[in-house]
Amino acid sequence: MTMTLDAARGGEMVESPFLAQLVAVIRAEDSHGLWDDKTNSEILREFIVTAEERRSMPIIGDPDPELIWRMTKFYDAIGLLVEKRTGCMASQMQKMHHEGFGRVVLIAGKLVVVSKHLRDVHRFGFETWAKLAEAGEKLVESAVATINEFPEAARA
Repeated sequence: MTMTLDAARGGEMVESPFLAQLVAVIRAEDSHGLWDDKTNSEILREFIVTAEERRSMPIIGDPDPELIWRMTKFYDAIGLLVEKRTGCMASQMQKMHHEGFGRVVLIAGKLVVVSKHLRDVHRFGFETWAKLAEAGEKLVESAVATINEFPEAARA
């Protein structure tokens, strides 16, 4: 899959298994083929939030349902990559307050492999493609390391 992305908005594109998985997760939601003609950059465009855009966002506000959907897809992609690398299915659970703070966990078996407190969710996004890929890969690597450390709990 070629990753043709908008360099001006997200900087230079990096080859990343995480970005490829994120695109696949989002495209899987398109049961009617409406996104078939969209490039990967158009699919991932909303994950890029420039510094100017972030500054213009209000500090207080309810998160947009589309933003919550994007955040869910971000953690879904992490869970799928964890499963590909370890064979252990990692599913997410989120609890979000309407003001934009909460928590997300990914659980494999009886093991919590990712636990992240969230705040300012209405500002969720990354300045560059590289930062998006790095954030996803970092969480995947951490989850894989946790599973490797406690394999019995992850496979329970």
